[in-house]
Amino acid sequence: MSGVQHRTVSRQEDGMRLDRWFAANYPDLPFSRLQKLIRTGQVRVDKGRAKAATRLSSGQIVRVPPIAPAENKPPRDANPKDAAFLRDLILYEDKDIYVFNKPHGLAVQGGSGTKRHLDGMLAALPNDKGEKPRLVHRLDRDTSGCLLVAKTRSAASHFGKVFRSRSARKIYWAITAHVPQPKQGRLSCFLARQATEDGEQMQVVDQGVDGAQHSISYYSVIDDAAGQYGWVSLKPVTGRTHQLRVHMAQLGTPILNDPRYFNIENWEPAEEVGKGLHLHARRLSLPLPSGKRLDISAPLPPHMQKTFDLLGFDASRYDVRETDPEEEVEA
Repeated sequence: MSGVQHRTVSRQEDGMRLDRWFAANYPDLPFSRLQKLIRTGQVRVDKGRAKAATRLSSGQIVRVPPIAPAENKPPRDANPKDAAFLRDLILYEDKDIYVFNKPHGLAVQGGSGTKRHLDGMLAALPNDKGEKPRLVHRLDRDTSGCLLVAKTRSAASHFGKVFRSRSARKIYWAITAHVPQPKQGRLSCFLARQATEDGEQMQVVDQGVDGAQHSISYYSVIDDAAGQYGWVSLKPVTGRTHQLRVHMAQLGTPILNDPRYFNIENWEPAEEVGKGLHLHARRLSLPLPSGKRLDISAPLPPHMQKTFDLLGFDASRYDVRETDPEEEVEA
């Protein structure tokens, strides 16, 4: 095993999350193993305990515990099947990034019991230097749609700052049980991971609770079906775990087929609706290094298209309303 290392955060890495810093510097360290190292305090930043989401500053010292050779092995050979699979998902590509249409049900990163995930397949698309592309943001396993991946470390650093600066605009579509009232609004609350009867999940908590993070989203109802189902456009300002799912549940209009946060008793969807979570990262708009702005949309996954067809919703007639509330406030 290699010994303990003390690595200095570079200027290019300023602002990176701790878990993404490890992904960039130790790409073959399994995500589940990293989580355990952080949770047990073996990873430290400036001698203090840290969390996976801790933001690093240039000049800080990261304590890297001994890593077994098997966990720090050279990247595996590119898998032609993985490369073909990923190329079929590409919505946009340039010299810096890919934008994939992530399928429903595919995990972005590994975890307990997760063997097949997008991050593990990225080695099949190395850049000109043979480097594995890097994740810039994430989507839940059961959320489909636009996912940006950087081809180089410098591109990952640049676009990471773009997302943190809120100059990237993310628009999600969801189908909800019942229709949110009022039909447009701003949702703001503190979220923290809490133990429940169903295991750990995100809960609304008071400000000041340990681990509490402020979350803000905007929503707008696009259409509804007899008041029983709502087609909702969602714009997250912050990027907390399961944020949109919790926010919709808080309104009393949870996202259809949400296995964690659906909270309406004795409510059953029509048998003909698609199976699976009805949350889709529909659109991504952000500035490119060239000065131009990328604006890309992902087609609906099959299970949501089935529900749209059943309820008479026409995705081709709508993307963004000029009257939708904007992310003008950072609280």
